Amino acid sequence: MDHLARAHELLAAHPIVDGHNDLPWALREQVGYDLDARDIAADQRGLLHTDLARLRAGGVGGQFWSVYVRTDLTGDAAVSATLEQIDIVAELIARYPTHLRRALTADDLEKARAQGRIASLMGAEGGHSINNSLGTLRALYELGVRYMTLTHNDNIDWADSATDLRRLGGLSAFGHEVVREMNRIGMLVDLSHVADGVMRDAIATSTAPVIFSHSSARAVCDHPRNIPDDVLAALPANGGVAMATFVPKFVLPAAVAWTQAADRNMREHGLHHLDTTPQAMRIHEDFEAAHPRPQATVATIADHLDHMREVAGVDHIGIGGDYDGTAFTPYGLEDVSGYPNLIAELLRRNWSEGELAKLTWQNAVRVLRDAEAVARDEQATRGPSHATITELDGRRIR
Repeated sequence: MDHLARAHELLAAHPIVDGHNDLPWALREQVGYDLDARDIAADQRGLLHTDLARLRAGGVGGQFWSVYVRTDLTGDAAVSATLEQIDIVAELIARYPTHLRRALTADDLEKARAQGRIASLMGAEGGHSINNSLGTLRALYELGVRYMTLTHNDNIDWADSATDLRRLGGLSAFGHEVVREMNRIGMLVDLSHVADGVMRDAIATSTAPVIFSHSSARAVCDHPRNIPDDVLAALPANGGVAMATFVPKFVLPAAVAWTQAADRNMREHGLHHLDTTPQAMRIHEDFEAAHPRPQATVATIADHLDHMREVAGVDHIGIGGDYDGTAFTPYGLEDVSGYPNLIAELLRRNWSEGELAKLTWQNAVRVLRDAEAVARDEQATRGPSHATITELDGRRIR
């Protein structure tokens, strides 16, 4: 049996909805949003993980474009940078109308698929993007943002990050109010990057399904960015979806220590460890030549998905590659054209076509539709919250 050919056939009917792609930030960092300099209608191999031809080859039918901004941007600067990220996504959609379609709802996803276009949604990555303002949160929703990752790599005033020192033990009172307001407006609560306590607090508070836009299984790779089994097991009752990521340092135990050394090398060269500019990639390549990198593969990601299916159930899993947000990718999943290789591997592991349709398309569409239904119900009973962090928490942490 030709599993790869069958994977392509399946993706033609049930394309990938990918939870997280950092192309907007890569465009900012590499070329200052000059789309002529990074025209994704042309081949961008060697420069980006993403271009239109490779999205098509990968069977991508829906993409949450991350409107991420670094955590060293704070306050109004973080808000402004987030708006610039939203602006470049709008520019991409307008520039490539035969390929991309703006999507705000589950119905928009279905319409884009019927038109043969890639549904383009947005997710804000880190609660620092709203500068402790529920009004700003609502404004981002009006501009098309459909999920917010509560933290990125650093703590914020109202939530702990997975990769920072614990301060709150979970969500503050204002953090709980952020979750409630996200439920009310229909914005998905994204729990990638957050500390375990925030995961549990958010699931307990949320009346709508949550997502993990790009996180894998901690039982398979013990990294704080991954999801512990008790949280995976809580997703069926919540209705949420955990989208496995491809970042080697989060999925392959042997890559964890190596990546720490590679990140340290970047900082010694005066560069941010998440930098993916050509200069930064040359430094990465030189380091890798001297220190061969442990290689994650398609099978590594399939191991995570096997475990996540077993613990959370096939109705509660998805895919969030984190392309253009990571310097390294697994063998066979080097860029956005690689998704068929993963589907072929899962077919070899006897996943049914029905299960794979849920993984690739149906679960993501369903979770968005469920969040929309919750928002309609909540808006019928209560209006916007104007609570402030000072009122609810008494003081800021920083």
